Amino acid sequence: MSQEESLPEGWEARKSRSTGMTYYLNSHTKKSQWEKPEGPAPMEEEEDDGSSPKKVQCSHLLVKHEGSRRPSSWREDKITRSKEEALAILSEYRQKIVNKEASFEELAKQYSDCSSAKRDGDLGMFKRGQMQKPFEDCAFSLKIGQLSQPVETDSGVHIILRTA
Repeated sequence: MSQEESLPEGWEARKSRSTGMTYYLNSHTKKSQWEKPEGPAPMEEEEDDGSSPKKVQCSHLLVKHEGSRRPSSWREDKITRSKEEALAILSEYRQKIVNKEASFEELAKQYSDCSSAKRDGDLGMFKRGQMQKPFEDCAFSLKIGQLSQPVETDSGVHIILRTA
């Protein structure tokens, strides 16, 4: 079936015995859906109780450290600070935001080690599976306008602000 060849990894096209229509089966979870999948099949069942949004928009402020996946940024060619130092710096930024001494956007624009700094830290809309798991789990648990505690990923340490 040529349609199956163009399916993302982990999906199978099947024909419904009752309607004759094609449906798609996740070979990992055995869950089926009518819409043609756009991405690889999730390995685990995602709980969809309606409380978790399908997409979120967040801004973040990233502080990299020597153990980061790529210990360099637009701000510094070679980052040598320890993870503990990065966490201390990030905690200081978070405190300034909470105490209203500075805005999230100002600090992200000036200090974030991510190229999103030029957009005040804005990452745009994203859905599950597009970000590193710890980042994604935190982002999807935040309420709009809520600021996270520090989050560690392979990229470094972040604070995340959910904006939509």
